[in-house]
Amino acid sequence: MNSATTPTHRTVALVGGTGSGKTTLAEALLHRAGAISRAGSVEQGSTVCDHEPEEVARGTTLGLSLAYLDWTGPDGVEHAVTLADTPGHPDFVVGVDTALSVADVALVVVSAVDGVTPGTRFVWSAAEAAGVPRIVVVTQEDKARADFRRVLAELRAAFGEHLWPLELPLGEEQAFHGIADVLSEQALEYDEAGRHHEAPLPAEAEAEEHRMHLDVTEEIVSHDDEQLEAYLEGNEPPAGDLQRTFAREVATGEAVPVVVCSGLTGTGVDRVADLLCALAPSALDHDGKIVVGDGEGGTEVAVAPNPDGEVLVHVFRTVADPFVGQVSMLKVLSGVLRPSDRVRNATTGVDERIHGLFRLRGAEHLPADSLRVGEVGAVAKLTGSPSGSLLWSRSNGTARPAPRPRRAPVFAVSLEPASQSDDEKLSGALARLVAEDPTLIIDRAGGATILRGLGDTHLAVAVERLARVFGVHVNTGPAPVAYRETIAGSAQVEGKLKKQSGGHGQFAVVQLRVSPLPPGQGFEFVDKVVGGAVPRTYIPAVEKGARDALATGGPQGHPVVDVRVELYDGKAHSVDSSEMAFRTAASIGVKAALAEAGTVLLEPVSIVTVTVPSELQGTVLTDLSGRRGRVSATEAADDGRARVVASVPDAELERYVLDLRSMTGGQAELVITPDRYVKAPSSVRA
Repeated sequence: MNSATTPTHRTVALVGGTGSGKTTLAEALLHRAGAISRAGSVEQGSTVCDHEPEEVARGTTLGLSLAYLDWTGPDGVEHAVTLADTPGHPDFVVGVDTALSVADVALVVVSAVDGVTPGTRFVWSAAEAAGVPRIVVVTQEDKARADFRRVLAELRAAFGEHLWPLELPLGEEQAFHGIADVLSEQALEYDEAGRHHEAPLPAEAEAEEHRMHLDVTEEIVSHDDEQLEAYLEGNEPPAGDLQRTFAREVATGEAVPVVVCSGLTGTGVDRVADLLCALAPSALDHDGKIVVGDGEGGTEVAVAPNPDGEVLVHVFRTVADPFVGQVSMLKVLSGVLRPSDRVRNATTGVDERIHGLFRLRGAEHLPADSLRVGEVGAVAKLTGSPSGSLLWSRSNGTARPAPRPRRAPVFAVSLEPASQSDDEKLSGALARLVAEDPTLIIDRAGGATILRGLGDTHLAVAVERLARVFGVHVNTGPAPVAYRETIAGSAQVEGKLKKQSGGHGQFAVVQLRVSPLPPGQGFEFVDKVVGGAVPRTYIPAVEKGARDALATGGPQGHPVVDVRVELYDGKAHSVDSSEMAFRTAASIGVKAALAEAGTVLLEPVSIVTVTVPSELQGTVLTDLSGRRGRVSATEAADDGRARVVASVPDAELERYVLDLRSMTGGQAELVITPDRYVKAPSSVRA
């Protein structure tokens, strides 16, 4: 089908800081488009996008939510739009990364009250890194202390002079009643239903609006030789022509339009939709990207959005639905996807059958007879296709979507199953939880199951979903520090097992020298037996026994590392010796060596990298010093902020991400990278 009969599709990532008004704007757009009969409220928990119980309880967006709508532009052209509402909370940045991986444009939502916040800066950088064009919408213009001009100045100071306002508000705060269209120099007055009519500009707005009109017009025509020539001859291009030229600048990132609205009153919301469809590139205007090849290597390949090409589908998110099972959100990069299609997962190698297609509007499933190139939708029960999979119609070959940013965990809790039944189901439930959210990491330390993520709220929500969706209840506690021990000196010992209880007995004797290795060397086993004192068939069992003893823990109760075990002699019995006997004897001998020589406590140390505004560098340095941190570098980041790199014991980092956000007002970026083990000071008691 051609574009005359098939609406062009755009996936719009709504991104911004916490409280900027993203979800309220999505609700207003859905209502204005006729997709819902009345707009819901974040406060009342009745919005389309914040539909998960955890979101309703907290009154904030916690995950990526899709909302499909149809929009008819002023010229009568039909457009299909999928809004991707994202979290503003720093614990849930995976939602931003995921939305940007499939977005055609990022709608950067900024509060007219709060202005540019750390959340604004983060999503701006994320969109820039992802190569996604941006449009800024200043919301909450109806609220007390709203100040569009102050916010515009903040935006241009933070992100550059290439941000151009296409609208100015008529009135502010409770008096916000209309918009001045900068290109057409018309006033748009709004009624209570959120609909506008054209009117002359108020006298008090004429001078400012005209100055802005000249600035924006000169910027636009400078990118088009024909329009520039006409403009210099005194013939200003029509507003529609200027808009089309401006759209090309938006697509390349050379210009970023700024518009204004109130999601609560509806003033300016229809204009946001109109300008999105007029200025943002559609899915057919740019190539997709995949990586073809095995492993971490591979070649990045551009994928043209060909409606007649092979089927190529990006599975960008999976969600466990308590009613229909796993729901896979996907974007068609090439071809047309239809129900009953059989495709192959180019990432995992699994063959999949498409059981049924639908578009999403929050929790609502809208049946679809097909998904064409560039469209976003969902399918249920793709059991072998986790997030980050690529489906295609080819029968062989490997490929995956272009990589997303990796967000390393900075906070952890231990999990204790509430019952035996919960214990039995925990492993499978955690695997499904991690499949939904790749920023969650599961590991073990000190015999405990550890859940790692991006903050306390992140992990609290994960635990709630474990109970609600998977029926697994756990108790949480502080994550134990993964201390280790190493032998303090050398010891020469005998490990002996001699038992006789009817029939064959158990007999093995090993002579061992146990000594420390340099830090980070792990474990070394050396066979120095001569003359067959220990038969060759039992040597591997001796090594296993030594490893068993080190893993079980030393005198202080922690796994032992950086140890050399040398087997130099022993005895065997022709009948009573066995692999298990020698394994047990070796374990006895190593434990005796650890007791004789003693052990040294080792504590884990991580490299902590903090990026903050320069004026907060001193605060961060002082705090790190109080955490036994050793600063290795302070440097200027590319954006003018300061970057501090330090080695800090893990014992001092339990709540560091929370404390850092508090002391910097959320303006810090944190990366924690496990590094090494060092001898713990005597003051540390594990």
